[in-house]
Amino acid sequence: MTLIPTAEPFLLPGQPDRPACLLIHGFTGAPKEMRWMGEALNQHGFTCLGIRLTGHATRPRDMIRSRYTDWMASVEDGYHLLRGLTPDIFLVGLSMGGVLSLLMSAKLAPRVRGVVAMSTPFDLPDPHPAWQIQLFSYLKSYMRKTKGRPGEGWFDKNAYVDHISYPLNPIRSAAELAKLIGKMRAALPAIRVPVLLIHSRDDKYVPPQSMPRLYERLRVREKEMLWVSGSGHVVTRDAAREEVFSAAAAFIRQVTASNTAGGASTSTQKTSRA
Repeated sequence: MTLIPTAEPFLLPGQPDRPACLLIHGFTGAPKEMRWMGEALNQHGFTCLGIRLTGHATRPRDMIRSRYTDWMASVEDGYHLLRGLTPDIFLVGLSMGGVLSLLMSAKLAPRVRGVVAMSTPFDLPDPHPAWQIQLFSYLKSYMRKTKGRPGEGWFDKNAYVDHISYPLNPIRSAAELAKLIGKMRAALPAIRVPVLLIHSRDDKYVPPQSMPRLYERLRVREKEMLWVSGSGHVVTRDAAREEVFSAAAAFIRQVTASNTAGGASTSTQKTSRA
């Protein structure tokens, strides 16, 4: 197994008295799509670990052999690595990484202190049941990611050129993603940590209405929504990324200060001025 160059996992050590961030990339993606965010959060003193989900950043057939439980195990492995460095861990995920962040925050409590979930789907864009998608995968292995030209949903075209992900969606893996999303939806009422949801109004891959649907089903008081504009689906690399990084860092600092003081924040919604 050979990793795609520049798509390796990464660890950026921070200050020992600051929390750590477990950064989780998206479906067919690679740790690289979380690298800039890791570097930005690391500047605030946070230790940042960008993991590679099983079957990603190598070749698509490796992903086809993976199951959603393997992706959950990848997150759990990263979590236990960080626990050796700090007791306070934030799960920070993009797209399917956001699904995993929300789901695993319920399963890995109480050491998880908060979640930042970006461009997170509430359902698949074409929500067929997992068993139907799995049956279809026996007839066809891959499908196009979008109906338009590659990269047309990106605002920062230079960032897109440097982006790494599998060029097609493995259909068998889409069935696993559908199962994973179902597990996340069931876990939403059980989440007990603060959550920041971020979504671009210009996301053409995951419908923006996914974010309010997630928000409504979260029962935790400390929850926020942040809308950004001028970015496609991969908000960690597209044109609005600095706004996303700043919001995530502020959220982590706020939650950490609230935990230290024993206080609690209220649920809010935020809208970008862009």
